[in-house]
Amino acid sequence: MKTLLFILEKEFKQIFRDKTILAMMFVAPMMQLIILPLVANFDVKNINLVYVDHDQSPYSQKLIQKITSSGYFRLVDAPFSYKEGLALIEDGKADVVLEVPDGFERNLVREGKQALGLSIDAINGSKSSLGGAYLLSVIRDFNAELDVNVKAPQRMGTVAKFSVASTHWYNPHQQYTRYIVPGILAILLTIIGGFLSALNVVREKEIGTIEQINVTPIQKWQFIL
Repeated sequence: MKTLLFILEKEFKQIFRDKTILAMMFVAPMMQLIILPLVANFDVKNINLVYVDHDQSPYSQKLIQKITSSGYFRLVDAPFSYKEGLALIEDGKADVVLEVPDGFERNLVREGKQALGLSIDAINGSKSSLGGAYLLSVIRDFNAELDVNVKAPQRMGTVAKFSVASTHWYNPHQQYTRYIVPGILAILLTIIGGFLSALNVVREKEIGTIEQINVTPIQKWQFIL
């Protein structure tokens, strides 16, 4: 144990003598810890949406209003045909095409169901998967509102509404930067720890003091540790 303490004392003295190593230990990690969480952000927003509305009904208008008000989607165009919307995806001007067929409102009210056409640009895998999940979530919420407000039988009168709200004790606003900081900190500790160890060994060899360590009564595991 005393041998390890002597080695640690020697290493700390050597570290504080070299300003370059001090900068690498403290300044560089702090800069990376501040900058990387802001750059490495996987939150997907401003997804370019093309809305092809063949129905032109109040329900289809409510659907697009709900989608655009979610904060994740940006309506870039509303063409009259699916081919025009698909061309926007091929040109890189749109990420998602949502097609509402004719009879959308009628089928929802009478039959209680209606299929929608959804085309997603999958070149960006992360954006396509998250964008599709966001859009499906908004459509499910829209359908749930219809179940309560429209599809309920008239004889039932006023239907009691309820909503489920989830709260998070830690990071309540779900900010991605707060999720990624602990991971970046662990990566920096691992990389810098190994890098500084290798740097010290190389420096010992360059200045010729590695021979003094070789003749000292320390074992290999103690030197590595």
